[in-house]
Formats: sequence, structure tokens, C-alpha cells
Amino acid sequence: MTTPSSSSAAAAAFASLMAQVMATAELFGHREHVHLTWLAVRRYGTPEAVALISDGIQRTARYAGAPQKYHATVSRAWVELIGHHASETPEESFARFAERHPALLDKRLLTRFYHPATLAGPAARQGWVAPDRAPFPFDQ
Repeated sequence: MTTPSSSSAAAAAFASLMAQVMATAELFGHREHVHLTWLAVRRYGTPEAVALISDGIQRTARYAGAPQKYHATVSRAWVELIGHHASETPEESFARFAERHPALLDKRLLTRFYHPATLAGPAARQGWVAPDRAPFPFDQ
């Protein structure tokens, strides 16, 4: 696995992954977020994907004039969950991965692990907060 080491390399890596996802999509919704993250995890590994996806989403939100849309805990939690499932079943295609793990396509999935008030709080928006409702499947 290669690692984009500089911020410009990370921005280019994120843009490349985004272009790959958007080549087959009309809009960038939750499924496309999952696809983007799956690609990043497969190409760079989960730890690097956390940084790459978080930075890319934060940069995109700033560019769109909506920096408040970035959520640190939500971004990392999704990468960790997708990374966990991608590592246990290394499918050849995203379509097969999504078919095998349909719960990841439910954007409310994080409510299994977090109380809504926790995710709504400033600590979770600005940094990592561990699940407070149930542990992630890889933490059990």
C-alpha cells in the first residue's frame, strides 16, 4: 500500500478516489461516501484512510463554504467500520461489498453505537469520541 505523505499528495489521492466514485454516480450521497471510503481503505489501509478521508471531507466542506458540515467522529467512525468489514471480506468490487454489507448503506448506522446527543456535541464534531451506546464489532 502506498501512502500519500504530503498534504498535496493527500489532496490528489482524495481527488483521484472521488473522480473514480463520481464516474458512475450522478450525485454524491451516502452510498458514494461508503464507496469512496471503501476505495481508500483498500488502497491505503484503514489508518491512512482515516486521515485521507477526514482531511478530504474537511477540505471539501471548507471549499463549499460549509466547514460546519465536517464531523470528526462521524468521519472516523465510518472509515473504521468500513475498514473492518473490508478486511474480513476482501471483495473484488464495491457492488459485491455493498451487497454483502447492506447495513453500511444505512446512514443511521452510527446510532447503534452512539447516542444522538453524543454525536451532536462539540467534542464529537471536533475530535474523536468513542462509542457510548455499544462497542464497534471489532472492539468486542
